[in-house]
Amino acid sequence: MPRPTVHRLPFGTAPGGTAVDLWRLDSGTGVHAEILTYGGILHRLVVPDTRGRAASVVLSLPTLDQYAEKSRYLGALVGRYANRIAHGRFTLDGTEHRIPVNDRGHALHGGPDGFDRRVWHAEPAREDGCAALRLTLHSPDGDMGFPGALDVTATYRLDGAGTLALDWSAATDRPTVVNLTNHAYFNLAEGPDILGHDLAVDADAYLPVDTAGIPAGGPQPVAGTAFDLTAARSVGVALARPDRQLREAGGLDHCWVLRPSPGRHTPRRAARLTAPGGLRTLEVWTTEPGLQVYTGNQLDGSLVGPGGRVYGRHAAVCLETQHFPDAPNRPDFPATVLRPGEVLASRTEYRFPHLS
Repeated sequence: MPRPTVHRLPFGTAPGGTAVDLWRLDSGTGVHAEILTYGGILHRLVVPDTRGRAASVVLSLPTLDQYAEKSRYLGALVGRYANRIAHGRFTLDGTEHRIPVNDRGHALHGGPDGFDRRVWHAEPAREDGCAALRLTLHSPDGDMGFPGALDVTATYRLDGAGTLALDWSAATDRPTVVNLTNHAYFNLAEGPDILGHDLAVDADAYLPVDTAGIPAGGPQPVAGTAFDLTAARSVGVALARPDRQLREAGGLDHCWVLRPSPGRHTPRRAARLTAPGGLRTLEVWTTEPGLQVYTGNQLDGSLVGPGGRVYGRHAAVCLETQHFPDAPNRPDFPATVLRPGEVLASRTEYRFPHLS
């Protein structure tokens, strides 16, 4: 039986002159992932369908320059704080901290120079039964206004069953806030949009938001709303439902409150996405309390992928496992505070059950 392998190739030079590599993780069983050291980007995730035809199921850009200039976070590792912090301000232990705003007066994904724009250090991890790549990043005290020096590790693991896992760990020397995610855009069928995909989310509540994407109040039941995806529903049908939240966001860009995990470090299923005809199925499993579902509402055709593929509105869906948006300002939400001596640990798995 073929063994998992890891290979490195050059992929250009980042702004500032740092060399960027592409690392290929190969399961040995038909699935392979390509990861860039720039932004820790999941550049390609090639998965066979039920007929044996292999294709990448994530949106990507052909060159490093395009990622650096106009990526919209395609495939990137996002931090120090994924999602939004209202007005770019929060108070921790009596001290107010300010993050540069970059989205309608709020801080999005760690500010304008977040982890998605950094070159991570990479080294293959020696592990039995999988191809693994360990990425590390040092974020100094005061980086984008966040307190404390933060050391982050993101490890991608691809096993023989075709499951791609992402394990996070982080430690700090001062109290800080941390929320980390991967921002892959999924399209399981290579089509122009994901409106014909079926989506189910394992959550009984979601967070309504204001017109800028900041949670307005607390969790609300999904039952009887456009956000009830407890049973699989076509994305196109879901987006067509008459709802002010959908209309103002231009689609889904909301956080679902996932059902409790059976254990702190035990992933449970968060979502299931199925291509038309059932040719490919993706399940997202995670230890995180929330899932931000974003249906590519702002994609406008200005991004062009390999082979001239134009990424228009709803070309893909992001399934971002994370803590809740604006949690540093919401003591009623699961805490995102990390203190010295503590270690953040989080795991997300991308499973493809149609392969079994």
